[in-house]
Amino acid sequence: MLYNALDRPVALTDEVTEALSHGEKAVVAIGVSGGKDSTAVALATVGYLRSIDFSGQIVLIHSDLGMTEWEQSLPKCRELARFLDLELIVTRRKAGGMMERWEGRWAANVKRYQNLECVKLILPWSTPDMRFCTSELKTSPICSELKKRFKGHVIINAVGIRRQESASRAKALVSKPNSKLTHKRITKETGLATRGIDWNPIIEWPLLDVVEIITESGLPFHEAYTRHGMSRVSCAFCILSNACDLKNATRAKENHDLYRRQVELEIASTFSFQAKWLGDVHLDLLSEDQIIKLAQAKSRAERREQVEADIPSDMLYVKGWPTRVPTRDEAENLATVRQAVAEAVGIEVSYTDADSIIGRYTELLAAKEAKAMK
Repeated sequence: MLYNALDRPVALTDEVTEALSHGEKAVVAIGVSGGKDSTAVALATVGYLRSIDFSGQIVLIHSDLGMTEWEQSLPKCRELARFLDLELIVTRRKAGGMMERWEGRWAANVKRYQNLECVKLILPWSTPDMRFCTSELKTSPICSELKKRFKGHVIINAVGIRRQESASRAKALVSKPNSKLTHKRITKETGLATRGIDWNPIIEWPLLDVVEIITESGLPFHEAYTRHGMSRVSCAFCILSNACDLKNATRAKENHDLYRRQVELEIASTFSFQAKWLGDVHLDLLSEDQIIKLAQAKSRAERREQVEADIPSDMLYVKGWPTRVPTRDEAENLATVRQAVAEAVGIEVSYTDADSIIGRYTELLAAKEAKAMK
């Protein structure tokens, strides 16, 4: 079902309509980032809700990712909140932003490798198939804050997903239950348990509608689009960015320290930010020492990949790893690989001989079996 709000269709389902019918016991939280899609969904959703005299609370919510965000993103969210006369809730990961998460992940992954808790060294970065950046830095803090603030309410989490954006989003639903916003305990204040749903009001919109609704509102677009030619606004250097966007992001002087810090992590880890090295995007922003170390990191990465390719496929990680103790020949091979990886990356590791590796696998299997029996 579609409703024509501000001359553009807002997608609705029976689930959304039922949730909105709770009035003062319902809250609509619209996720905003400063980018065009989140601005459009806020304008369209608020327009629709006000047209039906929705009596519940409407808020905007933004998850601050720290220095990886564009400098103008939070100010743009505040500008939008003032324009719509709504409260803006800002959440942050307690342990730091996205850059700190990548650096912390690398330190933890090194420790795991040192202790033979994984077979291959694991990269620090999020990937298109492993987007913990979204789940940990956005979804979890936002859901936690909303559930804490709006106990006993029906929480409708509205976001600016559009089918036109990608093949995966083309399959997205208009609405669905959100278990992270749900709590079974009934509160005295409302007589309801906390319940959440996700809602994609502009899921059917083409890009033209997004541009038009913002233009008609009179709100200026994020300068990442207008000054720096970005096609999307998220992290300045995003794991999903195309080559053009990565290059354009380096045009903003305020992104230069972030760029160098991300390249430093490429150098330290020997893992490129994407399939290609972020450090190659704008070598002029790097010091002579960084340029030398980047070239060395690429060579060390090749060496790491070469030696890890010698690990038999049935020894690699699978769900429930480890599944068995390696044979002596396999343990000797793994010992050689671990020594070579440690040398290539520049880290110290334990379990670098066959006996200690066999002993470690025995320990890990015993611990897994003991856990399963609890």
